[in-house]
Order: sequence, then structure tokens, then C-alpha cells
Amino acid sequence: MSVTQALLGPLLAGGAPKPLITHYDDATGARIELSRATTANWAAKTANWLVDELDLEPGAPVLVALPAHWQTVGVLLGAWWCGAHITDDPQGAEVAFVPASDLDSGKGAHTIAAVGLDALGAPVRGLPGGVADYVSDIRVHGDDFSPLSPVGGDDPALLDLSVEDLLAEARLRADALHIGRDDRVLSTLEWHLPGGVVDGLLTVLSARASLVHCTNPDPQKLEQRRADERITVDLT
Repeated sequence: MSVTQALLGPLLAGGAPKPLITHYDDATGARIELSRATTANWAAKTANWLVDELDLEPGAPVLVALPAHWQTVGVLLGAWWCGAHITDDPQGAEVAFVPASDLDSGKGAHTIAAVGLDALGAPVRGLPGGVADYVSDIRVHGDDFSPLSPVGGDDPALLDLSVEDLLAEARLRADALHIGRDDRVLSTLEWHLPGGVVDGLLTVLSARASLVHCTNPDPQKLEQRRADERITVDLT
């Protein structure tokens, strides 16, 4: 079973319409909230694109060089769903997911996918030839995904962590950070690999909680947000 199946399965079974990811960018004032179902749809579209367009197979290296953002959730979960091995090295990667503002960070990958990181998921305009626009390309793909090849627990998932190792680490860190079921977790953590992604995202999914992530946090706004979002665990 893939990382994504292990994490999303219980969440969807426990209430697909419940909020899962709420993302704020205090530099722009943007706020967007994704339910468990919507998050799963983004992940499925990503996985379908990787398999249908790039013929990605389990174990294939995929670079994800993206900041903490709701679109990054779809990228990571979609890649893991089809068994990708998330790396931090573009050299030889089947695909590199990079910010549209930093395409050079994907040099060396077979395919570069520009992620616009727009609050509402707007496409990226004016990309050079050969660079895929992540949002535009995945939109035409299905909202459900069925893996063509099984993903094993020993398969690589994140750097030197296997699927089983990554899931175990997420559970361990969730306990250490006192994140439990239905908690509302406020975070400003950067999603550096591997620890930032584990603490800032996978702990929340593993515990069946929900995440409120703030980019470019304004300390004054954070204080009010704790009350408005009914925060129960604070990782700021």
C-alpha cells in the first residue's frame, strides 16, 4: 500500500467533506481551504498525469522542490500514490516539480513541471517550451486513481525512507508533537526534506487531524487565527 493510500484512506472513510488543509499567505491575504475529498482529487489528478503522460512506475525518482503550500500537498500525495520516490536531486529525476519562479532548480530532470503556487490554482503563462504547467496539465485527468502496479512497504518513498519507514516516522512524530485525531494544527514550518514534510504535513494526516498552514506569517494575525480556526495544536 502506498503512502497516500495509507494516509488518505482513513481520512476519507472518516468524513470526506471535512476540512483537511487550510492555507494562508499573509503576504497576499489569501486563504483557501481544501476538504479531504478535494485534496484526494488533486492527488488523483497528479497521479493520473504522472502515469498516463509520463509512464511513471513505482520507485521512479521525482524531485519535489516546493514550499509549504496546498498545491504541494497534491504533488506529494499524487507522486506517492503511484509509488514515486521523492528525492532532493533533479539529476536523473523523471520529473521535477519546481516553482514557476525557479525553473532552473529542475535542471537535470527528464521533465520539469512548473507549479504556479497561485492561491486559486491559476495556470502559469509564458512558460518556455518543454516545461509543463502543472495545474493546466493535471486538470483534464480523473478525480480517482487506481494504481497499475502495487506499491510495497519496502519501496523507497522519501530520500532514504521506505514507505513503511515514512509512515512509522509520521506516527512517531505525531505522538511526540501531541497531535491527535480531529485536532486543528496551526503551523508555520517550512517543508524541508525530510523532517519539515514529516512534521509539517504527514504528522497531521497520519493522526487524522487537519492543518492550518501560514506562509509569510504575520505575528499579529497568527494570534487572532488561533481563535478563528479553533486551533488545538500550535507548531509556530
